[in-house]
Amino acid sequence: MDEKIAKNELLDKTARKLTDEMQNMSNYKALYNEIQKLVASPAVNKEDFKNSLVTALKSNGVETEIRNTVFHWIRSQSSLHSQSASHIEAADLSYLKKAQIQWERRIQKSLNSTCNELNIPLARIRPTSDRDELAEKWNELSTYDIDLSQYRPLYAPKDFLDVLFSIRDPSFKKQPCETMYLHKRFRDELNWDFSHIQISVKTLTQLRHMYSELAQGIPLLGVNPNMPAMENFPNLEAERTHIGEKVLNSNHAPVAQEFLKRGSPRSLRGRIWSLVLGSVIKDNDVEYYNELKNMVLQYDIVVDKLIIMDVQLTARNDDQYFVFEDVLYKTMLCFSRDSEILAPVTTDRSAGGQVIHAVLQGKPATLENTLVFPPSGVVPFHGFTMYATPFCYLYDDPCAMYYTFRAFYLRYWFRLHTVSSHEQGIVALCLLFERLLQCHEPQLWTHFKNTHIQPIKIVFKWLMRGFSGHLPPEQLLYLWDLILGYDSLEIIPLFAVTILSFRKDNLLQVNTQQNVEAVLADLSSLKVIPLLQLALLKE
Repeated sequence: MDEKIAKNELLDKTARKLTDEMQNMSNYKALYNEIQKLVASPAVNKEDFKNSLVTALKSNGVETEIRNTVFHWIRSQSSLHSQSASHIEAADLSYLKKAQIQWERRIQKSLNSTCNELNIPLARIRPTSDRDELAEKWNELSTYDIDLSQYRPLYAPKDFLDVLFSIRDPSFKKQPCETMYLHKRFRDELNWDFSHIQISVKTLTQLRHMYSELAQGIPLLGVNPNMPAMENFPNLEAERTHIGEKVLNSNHAPVAQEFLKRGSPRSLRGRIWSLVLGSVIKDNDVEYYNELKNMVLQYDIVVDKLIIMDVQLTARNDDQYFVFEDVLYKTMLCFSRDSEILAPVTTDRSAGGQVIHAVLQGKPATLENTLVFPPSGVVPFHGFTMYATPFCYLYDDPCAMYYTFRAFYLRYWFRLHTVSSHEQGIVALCLLFERLLQCHEPQLWTHFKNTHIQPIKIVFKWLMRGFSGHLPPEQLLYLWDLILGYDSLEIIPLFAVTILSFRKDNLLQVNTQQNVEAVLADLSSLKVIPLLQLALLKE
């Protein structure tokens, strides 16, 4: 009986928390208005209020909307709290949090130095002539003329990896070394890999259990589109398209997430991803997107130059993405102004609110002339644009693309350039890559060790970009289907190990980092799903 009471109390507590937090969700107002309209309609009977309301909610599709809202709320809760909490309590990983705070300070210092060197403000009100030109060229920003010759990226993946390698667990200092030789050897091993960081990562057996659809050899898209299908469908692609249409008609986000585990047909992917991420566009979203655009037109901030430069250095030079240059400018400039990104990202990375406040140039230092810089709290690095480029293939509407990219970033991508102890964070992903390589390709691991080549240095750019810009878009989108379907970034290090395993014979023939990189430079011929199946199927 006590157990039942405790269970009811827990349910009650969760329900109260859910109802409180739902009021802060972006779709709450629209949902509340919809329910109010239903309550006032003839569909709801005063004499049988509860039953008639439930029936009306079901028949009008509002019940599905509520279920999806609860699904997105549960996902947001699991995002904030690492499931490895018990392990983290056992090992004090607070030094990783401190490392993130120090790293953010370094980025801010670098940003301020750039402004001082170039004698430019962090932020100012955009001059009228500049604003008019920007507004006029908004849909073709590649023609917007701007001199970037004095600017350079604040940092690149290589710089971030150096930061991660410099992190030390303070508890190791307490372990006395018997000799200077041991001390030096211990120090070298610390610099070799991430094994000294005590984060729990999965084994290959656990990954096989998690990615069961891949490990059991179930028919998946991305292997062979003409693969035989069930019933009367000509092939697997046609079967998956038929099922996908049914999933979209049901409008159930959890069902859509499950559907992605076997791959999405190209024609449905944009809508499926939007449903899973809760980024389906509503009227107030369009209004907010236009507000972001107006903020770009109104304020000139130094991050704009870094964004434009990054698009030019990455997507513009990429055969697969150069045609999307204009939409990428719009997406990334609006992203920089989006203050709704600031709170979830800073809360999750626990960085103690390390944000810059900029006073508009030529204005008094009052509250109304001060803005968080950048408003999103995210300072772009070299390659940052590549988090957004694949979304160009999914959406014709820049607004729809923006919201799904933003949702993906808030769910996954910010973890790839943030120091944290989270099991989905970049440190844990590096550690998972190393463990898998060491355990399942010991010959390769030993070869790298003997030739003084650090394997993480070879693959880090893949991990930090989620393979964007390294795989052809079609293959990349199959990989990202799996990230969404299994709600995990662990597929990225697993795929990195799989590539090294696949090219093992060639890698064993070379003994310099430059030659290893040459062996792995071109990934265009790789097929993501068959390779992952191969890695997970073999015992």
